[in-house]
Amino acid sequence: MNKLLLFCGVFCLLACSIAVQAALKTKADLLDAKGAPVATAVFTERRGGVQLDLKVLDLTPGEHGFHIHNVGKCDAPDFTSAGPHFNPEGKQHGWDNPQGHHLGDLHNLNVGPDGKAHVDVMIPGATLGDGPNSLFHEGGTALVIHAKPDDGKTDPAGNAGARVACGVIIR
Repeated sequence: MNKLLLFCGVFCLLACSIAVQAALKTKADLLDAKGAPVATAVFTERRGGVQLDLKVLDLTPGEHGFHIHNVGKCDAPDFTSAGPHFNPEGKQHGWDNPQGHHLGDLHNLNVGPDGKAHVDVMIPGATLGDGPNSLFHEGGTALVIHAKPDDGKTDPAGNAGARVACGVIIR
């Protein structure tokens, strides 16, 4: 009887753990200005931040800036509806900025000659849970890819050029 109770307790803990982990994962499907799919992003809550796994399927080769933006809207063709970069801590733009960077600032994406890329990056301090650093704050967030590389320092957007793809980060 005691072994059965122990087994049931362990099973319940394991089931609860799996359910919690499943709840801390989300995605975004990125479309270009014509509505064609160009990338898929999976976000997973980790200790200390959110892991982003981005797979680009069809994009212009070369370096592109990409960022998490502060509004969960992706109205084509220019995607300005996604608003500015996600910046709940009120910092300056760019990884090279001595005053700190936006939480939504990500390093450049390098797309190969075949139009494909894969990046797996950590977004330290971000969360899929509650709180000011949540990607699910009121209004939501979006992942945006830009036409040019981000220079890593120029406020507010790193001179990354036009927004060429966008995907709402869905709960």
